[in-house]
Amino acid sequence: MTDLDHRYPGPEAEPYGPPSGSLADLLERVLDKGIVIAGDIKIDLLDIELLTIRLRLFIASVDTAKKAGIDWWETDPALSSRAARDALAEENARLRERLDALEGAADQTAGAVR
Repeated sequence: MTDLDHRYPGPEAEPYGPPSGSLADLLERVLDKGIVIAGDIKIDLLDIELLTIRLRLFIASVDTAKKAGIDWWETDPALSSRAARDALAEENARLRERLDALEGAADQTAGAVR
């Protein structure tokens, strides 16, 4: 037996590297731990920067994202009906305050004219 034969375990032995798993196992691990993918795209012309696009992608489950302090989908009115309802209620309250102020000013003006 040569030295090379000792290093190569053969087809019946476990392969080198991490144990293989199913795609579902991999997806579960990624969603549980989270993964960040980052990259930049730059377009230069004659050493003049024309465009820079910075991409940041965070892939995780909702629970993992919340643990990381990310919950923008709960406050974005385009994605959350509760956030949309809250935004409408806030806007409605602001408009009512403005209307009350305008009506009060109009009443004072009308009282001064009489």
